[in-house]
Amino acid sequence: MSDDRSVVRELVRAHGQTFAEEAGIRLRDTPQPLYRLLVLAHLLSARIRGSIAVDTARALYEAGLRDPRRMADADWQERVDALGRGGYRRYDERTATQLGDEAELLNDRWHGDLRRLREEADGDVGELHRLLEEFPGMGPAGADIFLREVQRVWPEVAPRVDGKALSGARRLGLTQDPDRLVDLAGDTEPAVLAAALVRASLDKEVAEDSLRRAS
Repeated sequence: MSDDRSVVRELVRAHGQTFAEEAGIRLRDTPQPLYRLLVLAHLLSARIRGSIAVDTARALYEAGLRDPRRMADADWQERVDALGRGGYRRYDERTATQLGDEAELLNDRWHGDLRRLREEADGDVGELHRLLEEFPGMGPAGADIFLREVQRVWPEVAPRVDGKALSGARRLGLTQDPDRLVDLAGDTEPAVLAAALVRASLDKEVAEDSLRRAS
């Protein structure tokens, strides 16, 4: 038998990589990494494999679509082609439009800088979530993903263990109390814990592997 702390430890040890890290984003509180995280959250919010969303975020970056100005200035077909290279074909045409509209909104309202959106929310995480939902195609799921990852650099968001992460905890037989989960994780960053729990939610093999390691 394994105790809960061991399960969390082994989960984080084997699967504790944030999705931003997987996509090659060195997250800092500066405009370009924050924008790249916004795009990644948008892509991950669709009903598509996470690995495809991550590959597509990389493909957009490699195509030079690294900031909202370049994304807005790119033509629609350029965005479609980059999405296709990442394997994001099921939603490529709609998403190409949404990414352009998203970049234009960010440029027009917050001068291309998500830190200005943060300032507008003035420490209110619920307001942050609402503002993020205003981006075309983000919705509640995309806003959840962004906040789950950005808590590494926006302290007012942490600790954030949201519903998707809690579904992973449930699969592992762990508590549904976010504060207790954070306590079980010890010194592990909440963003890393949340990402690992989400991976367990998305893939039962992750959960089974963690339970096996902890036993």
